[in-house]
Amino acid sequence: MQKIIVGLLTLFVLVSCKSKQSVTEASANEELAAMKVIQNHYANAHDFASLYIRANAKYQDGKQTHNVAADIRIKKDEIIWINVKLFGIPVAKALITPEKVSYYEKINGTYFEGNFDLLSNWLGTDLDFHKVQNLFIGNAIDDLTKTTYTAAIENDLYKLTEKRKSATEKAFYFEAANFLIKKEWIAQASENRSLEIEYPSHGKYGDSFMPNSIKIIATQEHQTLIDLVYKSITFDENLNYSFSIPDGYEQVTIDK
Repeated sequence: MQKIIVGLLTLFVLVSCKSKQSVTEASANEELAAMKVIQNHYANAHDFASLYIRANAKYQDGKQTHNVAADIRIKKDEIIWINVKLFGIPVAKALITPEKVSYYEKINGTYFEGNFDLLSNWLGTDLDFHKVQNLFIGNAIDDLTKTTYTAAIENDLYKLTEKRKSATEKAFYFEAANFLIKKEWIAQASENRSLEIEYPSHGKYGDSFMPNSIKIIATQEHQTLIDLVYKSITFDENLNYSFSIPDGYEQVTIDK
C-alpha cells in the first residue's frame, strides 16, 4: 500500500460546479508558426486566486489496481494541497510549495520531506512546482516561451517539437479551436523511460477552460497508469491549507 500511495502522490505532484460539458474542438487544417500556437495556447489565461478540485483517480501499475478520491486545493503559484481518500477514509496528505514536497501516509505511519529531485527521478522527467500546477490546470507542463519549437500537423492536431536536440525528447499537441493541450510526451531513450499526459476533453468554467480528465502514463522498468477524473471545480473560495506531520511517524526516502 505504501508504494501505491507514493505513486499516486508522486503523479499528483507530478480543478458551485456546473455539470461537465465537453468543449467543441476543431481539427488543425493549416500550419501555423510555432510561436502563434504558443501565443494562442497561453491566451487561455487561468485567472484565479484559489482552485478547489474534487477528483477520482484510478491507479494501475501492472500488479495492482486501486481507486481513490482526492481533494486538491491550489493557491495559485504558492501551494498545492492534496488529501487522498481510500473508501472514503483519508489515508494520505501532501503539501507542495515551490521550495519542497511533503507528505505523510497513515497506513504505515510514514512521511517524506524533500525537494523535487527524487520525485523527478522516479517519474522520469524534471519537475518543479509550476510544472505540477500546469498539469492540474491544463497548461503545457513546460514553459513554452523559454525555448524554440517547430510546428507541424499530426492527426489533425498542432504538434510542437523542440528545435534543439537533446537526450530528452518532447512533443506537445494542441487542438485547433481554442489551442487547448491534448497530449504531451517526454522521453529519455537512453534511460528507457517516458511520460505521456493526455487530456481527453475540457470544459469551460466562466472564462476559463479546465480539463475534465487527465490520463498519465509513466514508463520506466514498468508502466504506471493514472486516470484522473474531475468531479467538481470551484474558484476563489477561502480554502484551508493546514498541514502537519503527526507525531511518531517515520521519515522515509523514495528510491529512484
